Amino acid sequence: MVESLVAQGSVFLFFPFFLAGPSVRGAEFTHLPDNFTVLEGESVTLRCRIDEEVTHKAWLNRSNILFTGTDKWSLDKRVTLANSNSSDFSIHIDKVQVTDEGPYTCTFQANNEPRIAHVYLIVHVPAKIVNISKNVSVNEGENVNLYCLAVGRPEPTVIWKHQKYGLVSEGEFLDITEIKRQQAEDYECVTINGVAPPDQRKVKVTVNYPPMITETKNTPAHLGKTAILRCEAMAVPPASFEWYRDDHRPVENDNTLRIKNEKTRSLLLFTNVTEKHFGNYTCFASNRLGASNASMLLFRPGAIQGRGSGLHAGLSVSVCVWVSLSAFLLPKV
Repeated sequence: MVESLVAQGSVFLFFPFFLAGPSVRGAEFTHLPDNFTVLEGESVTLRCRIDEEVTHKAWLNRSNILFTGTDKWSLDKRVTLANSNSSDFSIHIDKVQVTDEGPYTCTFQANNEPRIAHVYLIVHVPAKIVNISKNVSVNEGENVNLYCLAVGRPEPTVIWKHQKYGLVSEGEFLDITEIKRQQAEDYECVTINGVAPPDQRKVKVTVNYPPMITETKNTPAHLGKTAILRCEAMAVPPASFEWYRDDHRPVENDNTLRIKNEKTRSLLLFTNVTEKHFGNYTCFASNRLGASNASMLLFRPGAIQGRGSGLHAGLSVSVCVWVSLSAFLLPKV
């Protein structure tokens, strides 16, 4: 409990507060009111202490009379008379609300002279997010508009943060023009007003884009051994995979070959390589936004040394044959 003193004649006015914060000082009626702060939901006691005979006394909030002596005028059950005797005249406010903010006045008459003191009660409310955008899914290149509405006293500040790039915007609204796939993931709204720890919530932004095959490789394989062809594709939503042979026949599982599809890649697993397995394979990755394909060779080591080893994925065996025949026939022309 903190006390301070203002003397006029033999009258002493005290305004103790039961909370951590600035010291409380009495104020004469000719002075500006003192400001004191309390958090919403806390309780506070305002005390007016005197040491001389008082004939009349009262508590007021703005122009509303709360108490005259021991008679309660306020209908608010949260406001009670904490003490009323010849030396102490105190009121208690339970579970303080924002509407309790404002000036309070202790006034009484002693020795036929009025005495008065003021205090201005400030109610702080922790910053809180009250409305925020739902998780959103958009196609790459579209615009994204997010909002995060917060309340509090004092007025809170709002910032947006990206989990990879840090602070991206200040204010309740975040606008992203022609969003890129790299700008996906969580956007966190943080609001703070210095009253309590920040309030924070996240919005997940999903950016959809068509498949892009990122990994293909020609693979040597020995007869009777195992081999793997890999097709990696980035896409949102995840791509569906299909495999085709050089004659455009779909590849199907059998006792020597198995297709294993994972979230971002597909594998062709050869458990017992035979002559029929050598050739060109095309991986086809697709989702609702588009498709991508790439080709790769499964070859016997040495079979195309010097000719096929430098071929890029995407060239079919028929192209390889055409290149070989051209090289053979060209000198005869």
